[in-house]
Amino acid sequence: MIEPYERALDEVPGAHPYPRSSRYAGIGIGVYRAADGTEVRYAKRRFLPPLADAGEESVPHVVSGGERPDQLGQRYFGDPGQWWRIADANPVLDPRELTDEPGAEIAVPLAGGFPGAPGGPGGPGVRNG
Repeated sequence: MIEPYERALDEVPGAHPYPRSSRYAGIGIGVYRAADGTEVRYAKRRFLPPLADAGEESVPHVVSGGERPDQLGQRYFGDPGQWWRIADANPVLDPRELTDEPGAEIAVPLAGGFPGAPGGPGGPGVRNG
């Protein structure tokens, strides 16, 4: 759980570049300097844990017709913006691939258990299936 004073920082512009719930939280910020001296800030590369590790710290979910990644984020993590946790645990390039095929089984990482991902509220097991 994020402490109230830490949550307040999320509302202060410039306190940190990404909210703590973002997939980019904790990622370093790089600075590119153009020949004319202009600085361009960017998020450095975010590395994902190997998919083999995801299988050990996840539960299966069978996709139903009409489901969307944001709905899965809400269901399993209590926040629709957490769909990226599920996308990270599956071999997809586009998050919509997670729910394109009804009946397909995808991995849903356990809250706080997926290596390299910060913990989040809620989690699989409470409303699984």
